[in-house]
Amino acid sequence: MAKSARSASLKGKTERSHSSQGIRFQKLNARNWELRDAYHWMLTLRWPQFSLFVFAIYLGINLLFGLAYYLRPNCIAEMTPGSWGDAFFFSVETLATVGYGHMYPATSYGHLVATVEIMTGMFGLAIITGLIFIRFSRPIARIVFSDSLVLAPFDGQLALMWRVANLRDEAMAEAEFRIILMRDEPTLEGDDIRRFYPLKLQFDRLILFPAVLTVRHIIDEASPLQGRTLADLERENSRFTASIVCIDTVIPAAVQSHYAYTWKDVRENHRFVEVYQEIEADLLAVDYSLIHETEPIAPPKPAK
Repeated sequence: MAKSARSASLKGKTERSHSSQGIRFQKLNARNWELRDAYHWMLTLRWPQFSLFVFAIYLGINLLFGLAYYLRPNCIAEMTPGSWGDAFFFSVETLATVGYGHMYPATSYGHLVATVEIMTGMFGLAIITGLIFIRFSRPIARIVFSDSLVLAPFDGQLALMWRVANLRDEAMAEAEFRIILMRDEPTLEGDDIRRFYPLKLQFDRLILFPAVLTVRHIIDEASPLQGRTLADLERENSRFTASIVCIDTVIPAAVQSHYAYTWKDVRENHRFVEVYQEIEADLLAVDYSLIHETEPIAPPKPAK
């Protein structure tokens, strides 16, 4: 990822854009789109987009076959000559293999077009059914990350902290937490490159993840953040990516979620507002509206 003006000369070549949370990429000279990519693309659509796409395909197929019947009026018995409505709705009935019987193919051309449409409907129904099943059965993590990172003392040591919350009623199992630091650094040759540092956490795995947790990285002598200020993070264009991988015990299946932060999201000398309140023995109330809330604290006293 060395910085170079060379990218300016690549304009006009094959380009593909890709976005990730927090960072956007424009991929030049990447491999062209393949037919199998359509399957992945359809699974990434939101439900309203997916519904609109399926409706558009359904309408397009019926318009195409309706036109084929309309151009040869005598190919369908009992169809009113020159009636676009009859041709279109006969296509709808044929695609769904309903066959009310009022209109039916009367020529070889009509039988051929109807046969192709019936096969299209059977294959199309199987594909759409499979896509809908996968979209419904695919495990999705209902996990929320705090909007910001806080930088504050914890147990006498400076710590970088963030919150992660499980929105489901059931606890997640075998939760694994990660965070990585990315920043620009010069090499001995004078080039700037992007370096990646996995940050060691106080705990990086829990048997159960029931509600809301604060995850901490202690900034000690071994930490790449040791001695860094917010001005340093800005100058180095520092970014953080936090992730969690856990098992949904209802399905059961592994789920993953991640969130990206920049140096602008680091709040120095702040702490997260308490979200837990004890109601009675073995019963805690968790206020999810406070997940992102922080409050300022007094800066740590300098060591003597």
